[in-house]
This record gives sequence, structure tokens and C-alpha cells, in this order.
Amino acid sequence: MQFKPYAQGLAVAVSLAVLAGCSTTGGTQDGSMDGTSGMGAGTGSGAASSQGMDSGQGVSGSEMSDRNAIPEQRTIYFAFDRNNIRPEFEPILEAHAQYLKRHPNTQVVLEGHADERGTREYNLGLGERRAQAVKQYLSVEGVPSAQVEIVSYGEERPAVRGHNEASYAKNRRVVFDY
Repeated sequence: MQFKPYAQGLAVAVSLAVLAGCSTTGGTQDGSMDGTSGMGAGTGSGAASSQGMDSGQGVSGSEMSDRNAIPEQRTIYFAFDRNNIRPEFEPILEAHAQYLKRHPNTQVVLEGHADERGTREYNLGLGERRAQAVKQYLSVEGVPSAQVEIVSYGEERPAVRGHNEASYAKNRRVVFDY
């Protein structure tokens, strides 16, 4: 029976996926409802700040204005156990699609998240399905798939700690990370 090698391979793949999900690229993620990181509108993410984006050091004026053109709201939310795009978030997705089409050299990572209910494996899959749904929406709007990468953190990076529906609602999300 060939089950054991497949099970070992699956265990290795799941372990690598969990390790990749645990890696960090810097920046902060406080999960604020308006999609900003609490640093004020128009400021860069943690990675941008470390490159002198906030102070303008080594950055031309046109690059800063392009960076400021990224839509402010960078988080969209989902219903419990769903990966459907809710109609109230379509204008946000359209704004991101327009930005990405106007800036073909810009890359975005769609970070999928879930609340703590369910197994870790299920929540990793749900976060990926949510990010994939956003990527598909952007694709339909004309954004090349080469500009978009997806990653799922499942329940591993909650925006809000808590064990109630208000907390869960803020953790079921996809975050645009430019």
C-alpha cells in the first residue's frame, strides 16, 4: 500500500505551509476597520517606512504621490465561514483594481485571514479561498494575475483578540499589502 509515502509528503507540505505562514515581512497589522495601520492616511506600511518613504529620503516626488494614490481602505471583511465578496466592499475592490491597472509594476499580496473557530488547517484553507476570491475579482476587473500574490494566515494573525462575534467579524478578512 502506497499510503504512507503520501501521508509523509502531505505532513511535510503542511509543515512548510505553516512555517511560511509564520514568517514575517515587517510592518504592522492592527486590523482597523478603515484598512489603515493606525499611522494616519497616506503613510506607508512598515516596509515602506523602513525605506524612508515617510520622510521622503531617496524617493522622488512622483514616487511618493504614486504611493499616496493607493486606496486608503486596504481591508475587506467576510461573513462567517464564507468567501463571497460582499456587495459593500465592491467599490473598494474596484478602487484597488484601478490603481493596479494604472501601476502595472506594482505588486500586491492579498493576505487571507479567518477567525479562531475551526481547525488551523481549515482556517488556512478558508483564508486562502478568501484571498483567491479577491484575486479573481481583480482579474475580472482587468488586473493581470502576475501583479497579485496570495497568502493565507488562517487564524494565526488576528486583528483583534477576543472570543465574541465583534472580534470574530474583524478577523474574517483579506488585507491588501502593497
